[in-house]
Amino acid sequence: MIVRGVTAMLLVCALGFGSAALAQEPSPVEPTAQPKVQAATKKAGTAKAPAKPKAEMVPTWYAQALAQGPGGFNVTQFWSKGSKFRAETVVAGHKVVTIVNGEWYVAYDATKGLGIRVHRTEEALANDAPFKRPFGNEAVKLIKRGGEKIRDEVFHGRPAIVYQLTDRLGRRTIWATADAINIPLRIEFYNRQAASNQSTDYVDWLTGLVISDDFFTPEPRINVKSYEFSEYARFTSQIGGVGPVPVLYMDLLRGR
Repeated sequence: MIVRGVTAMLLVCALGFGSAALAQEPSPVEPTAQPKVQAATKKAGTAKAPAKPKAEMVPTWYAQALAQGPGGFNVTQFWSKGSKFRAETVVAGHKVVTIVNGEWYVAYDATKGLGIRVHRTEEALANDAPFKRPFGNEAVKLIKRGGEKIRDEVFHGRPAIVYQLTDRLGRRTIWATADAINIPLRIEFYNRQAASNQSTDYVDWLTGLVISDDFFTPEPRINVKSYEFSEYARFTSQIGGVGPVPVLYMDLLRGR
């Protein structure tokens, strides 16, 4: 069935694993210069208007992930604006979209026009932050789980740090930029149980894009069914899945 094929290939992408040219961090907004007033034209007792506070720029990010594994090959595009998130991939002719915006996690098949939305947990909402990138954090997560630096390396012309973690599931190796941003460039995963290899390369990293807030809402034509998280979790445990597409990026839904 097509749905099974879509699910199998999406699970490769769901690992979130990725090589890339990285754009520079967005420059801070420069304060607008105030016009100088000549002393001769000042009127006695006239107070100077206070300068308006500078608006802070919410960071935006874009990247593509090229994933390859037993399920085949696919390309996923990612966008974010602050904590808002959108991902798109096409598998077997079906455009699968994931949107995370505030209290809602939305996953739908744009080709069929069907999808679901689930209330995010309090833990997931607590992890949101306007200046925290909601995707491309694999290196940070690996380190928190016990991953260690194994070497420095130049990866496609960029200074990189290679991290690795081996556990009961298998072995994960991540190449990330050698700076505080920790942009993932390539991720490899050896699945011990399936004795298979999967890899993802992140490419075309960009930041500082102008993205409308409307981009992080489903198209009006999409027929979306809503669930509370407890309801979604119960149905998933009973029947193994809810909705026309698998729910990916689970940490953005439940926070773990």
